[in-house]
Amino acid sequence: MPEVVYILFLVGLLLCCGMCLYRIGRGPTSSDRMVGIDILGTVVVGFAALVSIATGKDYILNVAIAWALVSFIGTIALAKHLEGKGFNE
Repeated sequence: MPEVVYILFLVGLLLCCGMCLYRIGRGPTSSDRMVGIDILGTVVVGFAALVSIATGKDYILNVAIAWALVSFIGTIALAKHLEGKGFNE
């Protein structure tokens, strides 16, 4: 039974990944693309959590936390760039 749930979550994350890639490629504005990139980072963290649960390796969660922090900082930097502000403002 847990294998079925794991596969369902994996398929769901793959569908989310596909939709994010579609939004990144087709997004009519750069803000739409930015949101797609941000959500894709969250999906990667979900993949890392699933792999950690499936393998029992807890260090993968450390990678997921680091990825989430880098994704957050990248989103803030891109938002400031799109507003036309510098990083020190």
